[in-house]
Amino acid sequence: MDALLKFPTPASCQGINSDTTKRLSLRLWSINRTCNFHLDKMQIQQLSFSSRKNVLKKSWDNNRISAIASEGDPKSGKSLFSPAETTVDQFYTCINEKKLTQLSKCVSNDAYFDDYAFTKPFQGKKEVMQFLEKLCTSMGQNVKFRVRHICEGDDFTAAANWHLEWKREQIPFTRGCTFFKLSKEGDNMIIRRAEVLIESPIKPGSIVLTLLKTMTSLFDDFPSATHWFLRSPHAVLNWILKIYNIIVPPFLNPLLDGYIKLWSFMIRLLSYAFNLAMFISNTFFK
Repeated sequence: MDALLKFPTPASCQGINSDTTKRLSLRLWSINRTCNFHLDKMQIQQLSFSSRKNVLKKSWDNNRISAIASEGDPKSGKSLFSPAETTVDQFYTCINEKKLTQLSKCVSNDAYFDDYAFTKPFQGKKEVMQFLEKLCTSMGQNVKFRVRHICEGDDFTAAANWHLEWKREQIPFTRGCTFFKLSKEGDNMIIRRAEVLIESPIKPGSIVLTLLKTMTSLFDDFPSATHWFLRSPHAVLNWILKIYNIIVPPFLNPLLDGYIKLWSFMIRLLSYAFNLAMFISNTFFK
């Protein structure tokens, strides 16, 4: 636009009156101002876009830094874990190091510990600590908990997935996950509830789906019985055990006794035969 309206020599203006020259000058100044305004606007937009890009990049870098720093900063000596994560980490550390006194400080007085490997949960601090003490004793000196991840949720909740190791070697079928419900006591967080899921050594695979299909079919066919069973499963199991004790032992116990006596007789007979063979060998083959 500037190249089209520029007059390089005074000669090019000959024959043009002063009014025309003034109008052309004003028009040229207006066009230049409009072009400069558009250029300034484009530069401002580019600057704004560049600023937004830098802000997003800075935010992304900060998130990356936060994610990397979540493992803690050993040089600063400060824990970057949240209070809930710190309590869960301290819980497993005390178990590994057999520090029962410090472990007791992590457990609430009204604690509820539900390990799904047991038929009944442990209620109250006394029962929970008795269980944890037996756990520490059973682990010995070389078996340790290896906590892989600790995640914090809302409302003072946390979860940890772990496995057991013997001298830093993972033990098969010991993977597990624990869900914690914590409460605040003063400046500290303590464990109020825990639910433990442990990997099963039995891997039934697709059999589970077949059993689930059969069970759901029975539930749908007998809804009344299903409601009664689901409301009182322990009563049903006790009823089955009573039937077992009434019917099975009178028939099964005599068979087991006879089987045990038969094998005892066979072992005694083999022992006599072995002693006789040793006597003959020592007598005639000296």
